[in-house]
Amino acid sequence: MFDKRALLFSAILFATVSCSKIDEFGNINQNPGTTTTPVPSALLTNVLSALGNETWDAPYTNSIGLTTVCGFYCQYFSETLYTENSTYGRPNINWDNYYAGKLYDLQTIINFNSDAATSSAAAAYGSNKNQIAVARILKVYLFSLLTDCYGDLPYFNSLKADNGIVAFDAQENIYKNFFSELSEAVDQFDDGLAPSGDILFNGDLTMWRKFANSLHAVLALRLSKIDASLGSAEFNKALSSKDGVFGFNENAQLNYPGGVYSNPVYTYYAVAQQFRIGVSSTMIDWLLNNHDNRINAYANSSIGFPYGLTRDSALAFNNANPNWARILQGENTSTTAAIPILTSAEIFLARAEAAQQGWTNEDVNTMYENGVKESWTYWNVYTDSSFAAYMSQPAINLSSNPFQKICEQEWAAIYPNGPRGWNIWRRTGYPNLQPASGSSSHVIPRRFPYGNNEYSTNSDNVNKAAEQYTIGGDKDSPYGRMWWDK
Repeated sequence: MFDKRALLFSAILFATVSCSKIDEFGNINQNPGTTTTPVPSALLTNVLSALGNETWDAPYTNSIGLTTVCGFYCQYFSETLYTENSTYGRPNINWDNYYAGKLYDLQTIINFNSDAATSSAAAAYGSNKNQIAVARILKVYLFSLLTDCYGDLPYFNSLKADNGIVAFDAQENIYKNFFSELSEAVDQFDDGLAPSGDILFNGDLTMWRKFANSLHAVLALRLSKIDASLGSAEFNKALSSKDGVFGFNENAQLNYPGGVYSNPVYTYYAVAQQFRIGVSSTMIDWLLNNHDNRINAYANSSIGFPYGLTRDSALAFNNANPNWARILQGENTSTTAAIPILTSAEIFLARAEAAQQGWTNEDVNTMYENGVKESWTYWNVYTDSSFAAYMSQPAINLSSNPFQKICEQEWAAIYPNGPRGWNIWRRTGYPNLQPASGSSSHVIPRRFPYGNNEYSTNSDNVNKAAEQYTIGGDKDSPYGRMWWDK
């Protein structure tokens, strides 16, 4: 796992130029041989430029990545030709590009700004404390993606020189450290220069604090069925932390300049000419049945692709329905369209759920309506009259089954972020997803098995971690449950 870092990522760890905008992405690939000193701004830009693919990784080959498979499991997407992943074939997805790439870039920023021998040079790219705080926040964001997919994993000692032999840490301990890291990062920001290379918030430190607190709240809510006491305490800590959480029209989104650095959905369909993934009938039917205007943003047609078909059935449907729904439409698929990372809609709906569970004294209906409205506004489908009609429907308002409706709206608002949509379903049971009809197991996976590379380089530790996910005779089962999913 980790012993391949130098070979795989030397070109970005020692990038030679400073990047401050997304249209300067290309500079991070310049010849690394001209310097042995890391440039924190280039490393930060490198990490941030990949965040859109942590929502949906727009695969261009038959090698489908982690975040797309999550989108199959929560039934945002359907495979239209090769259906192994959406019928729950056992995935083998290695995490090397996280540990050896983005996470190691962030650790390099922290190390360069922390070491007394290099901190003065690092300060040319923003105050040491601000650079470290941003890197800590992003490490939590990326590690939370990994642990929510796999469960226990190398964390506390994972980015040190180790020759690939690293103990796995319990997800419970990882989560508790997330909360500490985020709180400390918020407090660490100072009044010095913002980090160079910030293409997410353009140096707005208030928005970085809001992002950290919003992430803190989302992660706290993840504990609702395993440790509600801790979850409630951490959720309220996030709300009361400096600058609070995202409010109206406050979002973390990655803006693309077009050209070489185009929106990944545009690149997938228009440039790569790949048509293997569409919007599932599960999502399309939910939108249609609820008269939801987001169908005009989430898909380019109202023909959802049936979820979880066998390959023969998928091919037959594909041939009979060539206009099946592609992911997003219109302005949302342009070369310069933004990809949402974490939105105000998700945060308001999280606050609605927390209030409904008694974690806060906030008004459930107000938070719920704010969340749905923010989602409609974000996707540019809001009008006063259509929204009023939508919210008045018995199937939408909270006059009955409030928990279910809040959770379903969370699932709908998080689209197309497959990992967090899968988290909603695993944690709450909503929406009531049915397993793929073409699956032999007839059970939706609840985690990823560890990748083969880990078994090759860190076998003793991964085998020990895998034991707890044994189902029947299947060790490291995709149907085993991680700590917060018990």
